[in-house]
Amino acid sequence: MEMWNEVRRRVLVEGASKRSMRREYRIGSETLAKMLANPEPPGYRLSVPRPRPKVGEFLGVIDEILTADRTAPPKQRHTSKRIFERLRDEYGYTGGITQVKEAVAAARLGSRESFVPLSHPPGEAQFDGAVALAQGRGVLTTGGRAIGHAIWALTSPNVVFLTTSGPSGTRTPTKSPSR
Repeated sequence: MEMWNEVRRRVLVEGASKRSMRREYRIGSETLAKMLANPEPPGYRLSVPRPRPKVGEFLGVIDEILTADRTAPPKQRHTSKRIFERLRDEYGYTGGITQVKEAVAAARLGSRESFVPLSHPPGEAQFDGAVALAQGRGVLTTGGRAIGHAIWALTSPNVVFLTTSGPSGTRTPTKSPSR
């Protein structure tokens, strides 16, 4: 991570040549392009999903079993092991139990609601806050130059109020136009 930030700083801020950075750090042109395009290392990304030759054709059956389990009493719901046994005995599945466990876990996780809807009656507000670093003359400043933001959103008149607190503690309220 330190090398990533140093290369970005030297090329983007100090104006060092890309060729000298590639030679000095012994990195390829594609790696350097990724470094300059992303503020942090992007991590590993699959270009295409991994094939699932054994369990792939049984995913629909797994989904049907889990859908039926939603209405069943808790003691009668299928475990991953029981789903594996049913697939093996009733449908001729020849793969391993680990693939079935992973498929069941992914299906159960995907069926859960993963967000909280934001709804509040008129007259109530929604609040959010953030801190950002100040940028002066095109250079990112350091050393306590953070700027705090407070955002209030009122639902009924559709108005957003933004309050910014600078490094000296001054506050600048701003009201957005009605949407």
